[in-house]
Amino acid sequence: MPRKPLVGRGRHVIMPMVKPPTIIREMNHSDLAMVSDIERRSYEFPWSHGVFRDCLFAGYHCSVLIREDRVAGYGILSVAAGEAHILNLCIDPSCRSLGFGERLLDELLHQARSAFVQEIFLEVRPSNETANALYRKKGFHQIAARPSYYQAKVGREDAAVLSKKLLVGT
Repeated sequence: MPRKPLVGRGRHVIMPMVKPPTIIREMNHSDLAMVSDIERRSYEFPWSHGVFRDCLFAGYHCSVLIREDRVAGYGILSVAAGEAHILNLCIDPSCRSLGFGERLLDELLHQARSAFVQEIFLEVRPSNETANALYRKKGFHQIAARPSYYQAKVGREDAAVLSKKLLVGT
């Protein structure tokens, strides 16, 4: 039975916390400024606005996660020849640890399955422990390393190449 709110002198009404709705939709050109801003705040060596624009022009699967009418994350997926490659997956620093990265990754995996992809790949910095933990949780495993793949403050950083087989229902 629902409780009646407490009202009166010195009493406060306590309302349950309502999570802001989040949706994932296709990225469009009007999202690029917010996407580029998140990228700049997330990485020392960010993708440029032009790279994101080129991904849209190339026809890649570009998705944004919207929370409170703002872009809170994005993902870029390339599909060709029965394979998919996650090119970028990022969540706004103020929205991390809320499960949005997993939601966006699930959407990219769904898009890949819908394109009848058999295997999906990505590169990740070994130093990005949070991303690596998410990818392991989702069934990715390391298949190779790309030496000196990423720019770093001093020199270069290797990339771990991860892969996941995609079967119907996985």
